[in-house]
Amino acid sequence: MSDASFPVIPATLAPIQPPRDCPLCPRLVEVRQSVAAEYPSWWNAPVPPFGDDQAWLAVVGLAPGKHGAHRTGRPFTGDGAGPLLYGTLAKFGLAEGEFAAKVDDGLALKGAVILNAVKCLPPENKPMPEERATCRRFLEQELRALPNLSVVIALGDIAHQSVVKALGGKLPKARFAHLAEHRIPSSPVVIDSYHCSRYNQNTGKLTPEMFEAVFARAVELRG
Repeated sequence: MSDASFPVIPATLAPIQPPRDCPLCPRLVEVRQSVAAEYPSWWNAPVPPFGDDQAWLAVVGLAPGKHGAHRTGRPFTGDGAGPLLYGTLAKFGLAEGEFAAKVDDGLALKGAVILNAVKCLPPENKPMPEERATCRRFLEQELRALPNLSVVIALGDIAHQSVVKALGGKLPKARFAHLAEHRIPSSPVVIDSYHCSRYNQNTGKLTPEMFEAVFARAVELRG
């Protein structure tokens, strides 16, 4: 991958990212190395955040997909979830430019940033509990480093659990449900959403209208 197609990391979040060869989760290291051997031109590293380091809104996903962020290095870029997510961000004035499913498409986020609960590709998109706990240190630091953050959208139950714990909330008191809101003292409001995966879209579990309702509520909460 050429330097021109490397993802651009928000300035305030860059210093707290894991190294490209992060050794913390042995199973994920093995997956990363195996995929890199087969596809050496891919990103093949922990996927950094994408967006505005002055964001009022953070969208937190589960983990990179093999043919999406693990390949391109940018969250939700190259997989079936990206068009709905970035299209919705654009509809609410949170994205500028044309999303073309590649890192150098010129897309920019304004007022929003995208993070992941787990930064490395997990087998079958299922990180182990210990991997989620290990990677949560980075999510905690990222959320604390965003000075204007007022709302967090958690995509799916695993992202919900990681966000609530990262903000100091308690499980199972704060249970996941689509459009549920969670208020943790001295923290941004958390809104849950079904994940915008291609599977959830194809099965009708999440429709564009349902997804837009989550972002509309986030805008309302910002005030």
